[in-house]
Amino acid sequence: MPKLKPLAEQVVVITGASSGIGLATAKMAAARGARVVLAARTREALAQAVDEINQAGPGHASFVEADVSRAEDHEKIAVHARERHGRIDTWVNNAGVLIFGYLEETAEADMRRLFDVNFWGSVHGSMVAVRHLRQGGGGALINVGSVESDRSLPLQGIYASSKHALKAFTETLRMELEEEGAPISVTLVKPATIGTPLPQHAMSVPGVEPNFPPPVYAPEEVAASILAAAERPMRETFVGGSARMISTLSAIAPRTLDWISEKFLVSGQISDRPAAEDNLYAGQGEARVRGEHDHVIRPSLYSKAARHPLATLAVAGGIAAGAFLLTKWRSETGMERGSEVEEPPLEGV
Repeated sequence: MPKLKPLAEQVVVITGASSGIGLATAKMAAARGARVVLAARTREALAQAVDEINQAGPGHASFVEADVSRAEDHEKIAVHARERHGRIDTWVNNAGVLIFGYLEETAEADMRRLFDVNFWGSVHGSMVAVRHLRQGGGGALINVGSVESDRSLPLQGIYASSKHALKAFTETLRMELEEEGAPISVTLVKPATIGTPLPQHAMSVPGVEPNFPPPVYAPEEVAASILAAAERPMRETFVGGSARMISTLSAIAPRTLDWISEKFLVSGQISDRPAAEDNLYAGQGEARVRGEHDHVIRPSLYSKAARHPLATLAVAGGIAAGAFLLTKWRSETGMERGSEVEEPPLEGV
């Protein structure tokens, strides 16, 4: 297994960092002492984010204006990181766009553009990252997929297709690097519904803003899971208990999940709000981690447990031991359920 550095000693590259998950990850990494390179298309949002991060400390941030759909822009990001910091320790492919609407009503050119960002952006980023990580002695490559890497949702078909493709690419790249013996950890992160500005950034074919299904988890949960993978090699990780549940149900009861999706996730995703200007062809990042959602943005106990498996096992073991001792004590004192204990005599009787 590759040996990864503590985050405070790392140089971390993050694409799609002008808002949402990417920005949350950059802020969290810098707060833990990392040197962070933010990349996205919206220069103004990147500059604002970097100023905020550097003022907060203790880590340091810089940015590169880049379009991940262009292979040459990834090399520009890598050169910036190497010239400024001497190396790259973790590379996070996070940039993504969404098209909301029926597949038959979606233009082919728009579908291809989404794949250029979501799939080819991560492919280009991975190829550049692997080369630089190998030259630097190893590190972590982290691709941000989705629960839709495992299970498609209606009205998000081309987005789900890109995440399915990213999963296949990531798994193959991992196997090839492991066979080679390269000291590079490759992780796929699969979030559930996350409370980012993605609904406001989506290209909407019906002209209304999508209403994402609950539960909606905090972007910081994804950031924490990404940074856990930056320090500890892992194959993949879900963010949000619903992501794990949906993936499992998709494997064991796909037709049931089809029926639920058809019954509730078509009309349930259509809001009465008009769609905003989308970010399919131009950056719309606004240096904001959270977006507007109809449902409460919440933490995830599942993700916290997944990030700390030893602590979770210790707690579970403590509960089990406590239950065993309690049962033993009740048995020895005649207090087990259903036992008959002789009552002490009442005074004066």
